[in-house]
Amino acid sequence: MDMQPAFAPLVTDDKRRLIVFSFLMAALFMATLDNQIVSTALPTIVGEFGQLERFGWIGSSYLLATSAVMPLYGKLGDLFGRKPVMMAAVTIFILGSALCGLAVSMNTLIAARVLQGLGGGGLMVSIFSINADLFEPRERARYQSYSSLMLMASGAIGPTLGGTMSDAFGWRSIFLVNIPIGLIVLVGLLAMLPYRRPTRQPRIDYAGAALLALAVASIVLAADSAELFGALASVESLGVVAFGLACAIGWVAVERRAPEPIVPLSLFGNSTFNLLLVVSIVSGSIGIGLVNYYALFLQTTTGLSPSVAGLLFIALTGGIVIGSLSAGRLISKFGFYKPFSIASIGLSLTALALFTQIHPDTPIAIVALVMLLHGFGVGLGQQVPILGIQNAAPQRDVGAATGAVTLTRMSGAAIAISIYGAIINAGLRDIAIPGVDNLKELTPKALALLAPETRHLVALAYSHAFLPLFAAAAVSAGIGLMAALMLKPVRLPRHR
Repeated sequence: MDMQPAFAPLVTDDKRRLIVFSFLMAALFMATLDNQIVSTALPTIVGEFGQLERFGWIGSSYLLATSAVMPLYGKLGDLFGRKPVMMAAVTIFILGSALCGLAVSMNTLIAARVLQGLGGGGLMVSIFSINADLFEPRERARYQSYSSLMLMASGAIGPTLGGTMSDAFGWRSIFLVNIPIGLIVLVGLLAMLPYRRPTRQPRIDYAGAALLALAVASIVLAADSAELFGALASVESLGVVAFGLACAIGWVAVERRAPEPIVPLSLFGNSTFNLLLVVSIVSGSIGIGLVNYYALFLQTTTGLSPSVAGLLFIALTGGIVIGSLSAGRLISKFGFYKPFSIASIGLSLTALALFTQIHPDTPIAIVALVMLLHGFGVGLGQQVPILGIQNAAPQRDVGAATGAVTLTRMSGAAIAISIYGAIINAGLRDIAIPGVDNLKELTPKALALLAPETRHLVALAYSHAFLPLFAAAAVSAGIGLMAALMLKPVRLPRHR
């Protein structure tokens, strides 16, 4: 591995550094909140524009665009400096938000969401890359934990805020609110964030960027094919997978000859880099992907109302916050991140096993404790892949490495969500319950009106359907645990 030069912070004044970090957190909150806040407004949007068959594209278009450009933004930051790339990402996100709010049809909204995603992907990668320039490795661990709080806060309040704003001001307000926030971030970073000019001559690998973007977009699109094409193994889905594989092979061939590859292939020669990418994929699958199904699990198998099930997410979010802050401070103090990755996945495995034992008569306090345990496990390891990879990569490639690890986490979540959904659908297929017309479309309100014996049959059906889901998540966690155990016991330096 290359010798690392002494760490030179981008901002030396502590007060100014905290101000810059605050603007970065505002941008992170804005970008992550946007994808959460849209979910509860989707029925209203479809009610105005119609075209229910394109419902899934409102979310998928943003995810596709975000995933496709993450590695490119990381590399551009390495070549041209973080500040202009970050400013461009914020500007594109603001423009995309404005066009979303002004959309006149479903097609124009989807197109605007693509533009918004092109900015959102750059925000995510640039923020974590700038953090690497602001804080030395040990100190970075503590501040990355605050980044995790922003991610969790957006996930916790996003759906509620989206519904409230949509009812009070109309669905367009959930996009337009990004404009003042984005302008504040733009002006703040323009004034406070210094520009560090890279020393090397920038040469953009256009072919590599295009092939990687197409390969990544294909993976995300294939992962969402159950909703978009009707089945994971549909003809369209298999065609997308084949196209993605061809692009991936072409990307490797191009990167071998490119003077400035989007993601340097030399990074894959570092075992720490490869293992942490695996950990990152698993982290996305069990830390983000699985959470999407907890509300359905709790409401169908335990009979909890949506409001009570929502309250239990406070335990999950609280666990993530406690775990993330604790890990940040301990990694900052002692410098070791491997134990936290092992503990994180180990606790998640334990929580998955306990979820298989939850039934309609399980006390709410027990359910809350299991949610808290899983959240604590997720929080412990949430920042490990970024910290480890930024430390393992040469300084000149920190942006590219950050883009790669951020991408794998999001891809892991997208793939897991699709697989989990297919498992649930398969588990409920051909199950007939007297008094229930369509088991898959049973709402919590309708479930509460059923006779007790019918509700019990519904709970059993969903319990059996969720067992293979938890098993699949456990297999994923097992792979991640093996990768974590194989990590070298690296100690982050005090100064780089």
